Amino acid sequence: MTVLDSVSVDPAKSTKKDLPPSMVERMTLILDAFDGPQARLTLEQVASHTRLPRSTVHRILDQLVRLNWVEHSSTGYSLGRRAVGLGGADRGHSQLRAASAPYLHELHMQTGMVVHLAVLDGGESVYLDKIGGRFAAALPSRVGGRAPAYSTAGGKAMLALMEPEDVDALYPDLLSRRTESTIDDLSALHQELNRIRQGRGVAFERGESVRDVACVGTAIRSYDGPVGAISLCGDARTVQLERVAPLLVRATREVSRTMYPDVDTARRGRRPVPAPQKTWSSEALDRLLAVESGQWF
Repeated sequence: MTVLDSVSVDPAKSTKKDLPPSMVERMTLILDAFDGPQARLTLEQVASHTRLPRSTVHRILDQLVRLNWVEHSSTGYSLGRRAVGLGGADRGHSQLRAASAPYLHELHMQTGMVVHLAVLDGGESVYLDKIGGRFAAALPSRVGGRAPAYSTAGGKAMLALMEPEDVDALYPDLLSRRTESTIDDLSALHQELNRIRQGRGVAFERGESVRDVACVGTAIRSYDGPVGAISLCGDARTVQLERVAPLLVRATREVSRTMYPDVDTARRGRRPVPAPQKTWSSEALDRLLAVESGQWF
């Protein structure tokens, strides 16, 4: 009598055999799951896209986060600075400029002031766009130019959305002055950032970056923090920054919603950073932000 041995297949072994054989291939599958710098995926979404076991995806993602290829936050995973940097120097800036462009032009038409679009690069503000009239020639800022973020309104607005320890990491050394009004002390900078948080993200700067120039700035928010900032600048002797602030707040909110449609929902669960001081009362700021743009001039 001939006995035919039945061969049983272990599903776990079969799945393991079907996995890409090398770590590099698995990493590539995971990174390919993100279709751009703005993409944000959960662990389950990455596992579904790659068809890799959830435990394998989680282990590799942890390694990629430690090496700055991927970033992780409460809202999911996104490409980190190393991965984005390999795509060139753009880092998603073209999307930011495209989303901001109509609002930059509208702000200039409404106020006649110089309008800047900037992003953070380390501890510096980098200008992506500049729109201005006659006063623009008096400003040394230029597209591609840089300035210490703590000396500009837009830069301070972006720093105010960061955790204090992350701000500390950006400035391990003494803060250098651009003018006699520039903040040059880290504790003073934190007090200023707290005032900005309590002022609902509106940052002011008077002669801190360029003498006789005053600016107001607000940040463009992503799900986890700042992706850029818009500022309005004018002659410090005549400009009334508080009057144009609501127009700026409205514009940056619209840019944020354009790029991140659910950003307002995501922000509701964010823990506010306590601040000991206020510049404006809540009632005064509410009245200020409620003014219609047609009443400015």
